Amino acid sequence: MKLEELFNQKNILDLSFFNFSNAITACYFANPNLEIQRINKTFKKFFPVLGNVSNAYLPDVLQQIGVSGDLIEQFVKRINEEGSVMIPEIKIKTDGKERVFSLLSTLTDNESFSYLKGVQGQFVDRTAEWKLRSERESLMEEKVRDTEIIETKSRQLENLANRLAKYLSPQIYQSLFDQDKETRQTNARKNLTVFFSDIVQFTDLTEKLEPEKLSLVINTYLSEMSTIALELGGTIDKFIGDAVLIFFGDPESQGETDDALSCIEMAIRMQKRVKELQKHMKKLGVASGIQVRMGISTGHCTVGNFGSDQRMDYTVLGGPVNLAARLQNLADPESILIDEKTQVLVEDKVKCTYADEITPKGFARPIKIFQIEDFIDKNHHKLRRRLTHVGQRVEVNVFDSSDIKAAIEELRDIQNRFEKENNLPVQKSKRLLHTHKDRLNQKKKEELKQ
Repeated sequence: MKLEELFNQKNILDLSFFNFSNAITACYFANPNLEIQRINKTFKKFFPVLGNVSNAYLPDVLQQIGVSGDLIEQFVKRINEEGSVMIPEIKIKTDGKERVFSLLSTLTDNESFSYLKGVQGQFVDRTAEWKLRSERESLMEEKVRDTEIIETKSRQLENLANRLAKYLSPQIYQSLFDQDKETRQTNARKNLTVFFSDIVQFTDLTEKLEPEKLSLVINTYLSEMSTIALELGGTIDKFIGDAVLIFFGDPESQGETDDALSCIEMAIRMQKRVKELQKHMKKLGVASGIQVRMGISTGHCTVGNFGSDQRMDYTVLGGPVNLAARLQNLADPESILIDEKTQVLVEDKVKCTYADEITPKGFARPIKIFQIEDFIDKNHHKLRRRLTHVGQRVEVNVFDSSDIKAAIEELRDIQNRFEKENNLPVQKSKRLLHTHKDRLNQKKKEELKQ
């Protein structure tokens, strides 16, 4: 006689299912034919639409509560082949609400009681967990989107700042973006050296040249002048067509004398650079080249933001600005005129020639004006020549790449002139370079030993 014959089958099933009867998960037990034998109260609570499911075929029950056909096939296949199955996400609609369950099932067997062989499992309600997970994923996705938006906006702001920087002198750009004050509160009275220049007969040039070539001419000229101005610490106020307004002493000043000296050095370098550009300008169609006249004056100006609520302009106002414009207009081509105040500041270091005494329009008294020759110190001239060929660091600007051979020949000419100016034969200069390299290599070896 078998042990199971001594016991009531129903009682044994009830006893084996006792631990699941009051579980908070929806539990079931099915026989080997997948016919449901027992379900607990929670199962009925979760799936009230099923009613009495005794002896119902488990796949049919799964289908009735809304489990997809693919998941049902997966369930049957894995329970038969692997003996257990865990489906982490099953979306089931009950009472008009969608809930998320995990289905865990496994084969059971008992040597003493054959009717305990079957499949037992449970539906675990993970709606709250999946909701939290979904919210977290949504937050993560939103965070990613926000990050992408921030990065995009940052790139846009960076591009905007880079474009804006081209419309402002670097010093003005820096002072405006570093300060905490309102822009309208930045006006101040300062002693400045003001520079004004324009191209002689530029109006005639605009009528002769095609727009593309005219643009290339003026952009090349202004780029070269701007580079020199920034090297000397000048604040570029604005371009008015071909005219250039630059001032020294704001937002940073080296002292009124050094500001004036820097301005004059800038003007001399500009005139020198214009002469170096003549061949290039002729290639662009300016048959007679370009000539520039310049005016410089020193005095107290009001500097800061001026304009309307819609548009502000950081600029200088005052008599020295008007005077610099008048002096520029009076200057001969390729010359630089300065006023008496500037001359007094630089007379010890700059050679000036008395030019005239004038009473410009809008001024009450006569003003002596002087023409700049050059700096008195010859060492200053040599330094300027060396700056055009910076030794081991040579800056080369190729305006026209159509004739590379000519550019190479020009570089060779620069090399020859540099060697000649410094009294260095070619072979000697090469030996010096090799000696310098040997010293560097020896120094590296010594550092490695240490």
